[in-house]
Amino acid sequence: MTDLPNSEHNESHLQNTGAKLNWLRASVLGANDGIVSVSSIVVGVAGASNSTRFIVTAGIAGLVAGALSMAVGEYVSVSTQRDTEKVLLEKERLELAESPNEEFEELVGIYTKKGLSPKTARMVVQELTARDAFAAHVDVELGIDPDNLTNPWHAAYASAAAFFCGALIPLVAIMLPPAFMRIPVTFLAVVAALIITGTLSAYAGGANKLRAVFRVVLGGLLAMAVTFGIGKIVGIAGL
Repeated sequence: MTDLPNSEHNESHLQNTGAKLNWLRASVLGANDGIVSVSSIVVGVAGASNSTRFIVTAGIAGLVAGALSMAVGEYVSVSTQRDTEKVLLEKERLELAESPNEEFEELVGIYTKKGLSPKTARMVVQELTARDAFAAHVDVELGIDPDNLTNPWHAAYASAAAFFCGALIPLVAIMLPPAFMRIPVTFLAVVAALIITGTLSAYAGGANKLRAVFRVVLGGLLAMAVTFGIGKIVGIAGL
């Protein structure tokens, strides 16, 4: 029994670490989208025109549109998830109020399937129920913390900010150098940025770093090469 506080502390620490890694993963993916999307836009326009005004205008439009799209999409997605979680929580609360004995036995069955003996499972459920029956049920049955539901506004802000920061890299890279150096400088800046985001995404997901970086960089280069080629074709055709 003396180890219980340490166990609770460790569990809380692991949950917080998992939440931070999820936010890191989402932020890295948002930044990666900003890098690839805006770099493809500005490189494509640069392939069709040497006009700095056209290139920068297209880049800024892509940055703003992409950030807003990410924010709206994340807000809708997280709001839907949050609404679903609230419905499930209310359903569980109602079931506990109407049939507590059946819910008790259901929880005993879950712990038994996890490997506890029926006697131990019953003791565990009795202690958890005495402490907080609702929390015990939603944690095991739904995997939801009712006091820590994801905020859709926070998710929207984070996604928009991540996309915006990522998109600034190719936009600045193509604005600063002279015209003849725009494309190579942008390609190099994007590759460097994608190496960083690929490494961070591998760290957040526990994946192989070299493989993750290779996929991200290859995808970004392919996207830029295709849009640059299309821009060249459009520029030559005079469309």
